[in-house]
Amino acid sequence: MPSFPRARLTLLATALAALAACSNEPTTPAAPNAPPPEPFDVLLTGGTLYSGEDTLPVTGDIGLRGNRIVALGGDLSAHPATLVRDVSGLAVMPGFIDIHSHAVGSDLSDGLYRWPDAENLVRQGVTLVVGGQDGDSPLPIESSFTALEAADIAIHYATMVGHGSIRALVVGEQDRPATEEELERMREQVRLAMDAGAFGLSSGLIYAPGRFAPTEEVIALAQVAGEHDGIYISHMREEGLQLLESVAETIRIGEEGGLPTQITHHKVVGAPMWGKSVETLRMVDEAIARGVDVSIDQYPYTASATSLTILFPGWSLDGGRDALLARMEDTAQRARLKTDIVYNIEVDRGGNDPANVGLSNCPHDNTINGLNLSEVLRLQERAVSKDNAADLLMELVAAGNCDAVFHAIHEDDVRNIMRHPRTMIASDGGVEAPTDRVPHPRSYGTFARFLGHYARDEGVVPVHTAIHKMTQLPADRLGLEDRGRLQVGAIADIAVLELAAVRDLSTFEEPHQYAEGAAHVFVAGEAVLLDGAMTAARPGVIVRSTDE
Repeated sequence: MPSFPRARLTLLATALAALAACSNEPTTPAAPNAPPPEPFDVLLTGGTLYSGEDTLPVTGDIGLRGNRIVALGGDLSAHPATLVRDVSGLAVMPGFIDIHSHAVGSDLSDGLYRWPDAENLVRQGVTLVVGGQDGDSPLPIESSFTALEAADIAIHYATMVGHGSIRALVVGEQDRPATEEELERMREQVRLAMDAGAFGLSSGLIYAPGRFAPTEEVIALAQVAGEHDGIYISHMREEGLQLLESVAETIRIGEEGGLPTQITHHKVVGAPMWGKSVETLRMVDEAIARGVDVSIDQYPYTASATSLTILFPGWSLDGGRDALLARMEDTAQRARLKTDIVYNIEVDRGGNDPANVGLSNCPHDNTINGLNLSEVLRLQERAVSKDNAADLLMELVAAGNCDAVFHAIHEDDVRNIMRHPRTMIASDGGVEAPTDRVPHPRSYGTFARFLGHYARDEGVVPVHTAIHKMTQLPADRLGLEDRGRLQVGAIADIAVLELAAVRDLSTFEEPHQYAEGAAHVFVAGEAVLLDGAMTAARPGVIVRSTDE
């Protein structure tokens, strides 16, 4: 398989040299009258070191100075240090990189802005999140950078630029092709974002207005991102009945756009398609074999989460919310809309049962948060049926819309996708703390669940491979040569975990529960979690693709 395009052989040599230094051999005694060893800010001794490579760990010490790893060795105890921790029996690894995150959205009062300590992520070992996903990003992206710098955040933040946001700005929410003049204006928006530090172009081709764009439009914008060494990452047009066509389109955009392409939160939705991951992964392998740089990310759950309008047909979303509300007021169009929603309940994210759609956040009525559609129908003394569920969905969207969790994925596909060597782990979640919302547990548990349940307990992948999928693999995908790895000179983003104790506690019924197993987490060399307790330190920075 081709290597990721930005990784350099010099880094591999550095990593191998650092690992070679991590032995159990005693350090040679200092010569008489030699100057004393240089002090460290942090010294971690006796840890089981996972480098971020897909290799077995070694035992050794690690020294930090400032925001960098400055020493790796079998015994560094001769060095004085401001903070020393014996981490014998604990696993020391690069901090996890969440390459698909909604930690930052368009609402500048929520997510990482509201909870800058990001405790739900820190307690899993996450040190960097990548926002601007599913085609949705602030424009200009500097607006989010400025707000986050003012918020003084605990973890690092990077972003993509959203195709959907650019299309909404330039074309609007209409279902029509862009004019040549509009296409050039969209290209310019991508250029501006890449120059400001975006890592590539994201799309949400299942969502309006991204779904109204022809493939050729996305290719044209992806080419601009590629010219700036960016990647393309896509929430595909369909993850259900048209899954295979959507995978083919994502590969085509990368191939013709001339840039790395990533199938994001890859899943197989709806019982009619279960098992098709075998075919999607074959398509990925065939594309890689002919030279297309394709990768995957995934969250380790059998349910997805998004807005209720995911169950609405594309034609109903043309023109935006006001146009949708007008269609629901028209008798004939409402009947057509209802028929299409019932169909989507049966074969797509509805999982063929209204009980499979759980309401996570209804701002207009938080008393129904946590209930599924069947429970709401019973509460309203209405018969539980797909027809009535479709009516209820239209009523909820008209009242203000809700976010929801959709149980329509098979465990076998989750595991199959997870095993693929190009699959990395990402939450598709955000920053959460206890509220009246009932969010998907992925925000609290993705990384702990993958490492503890799937790798350690179930053996779906080896533990060192699991760590690789959350550290160096996403770092290399983004071209971050000094992150996602334990090596001298790398940024000191480090998670120290008790592997036997790692587990996710968050559930669909009780999501607001922090993961267990993290002892210490360092961001840029500063402890944000120490001895299992949050420190209130906020050393996170904006990570730009343009950084030297």
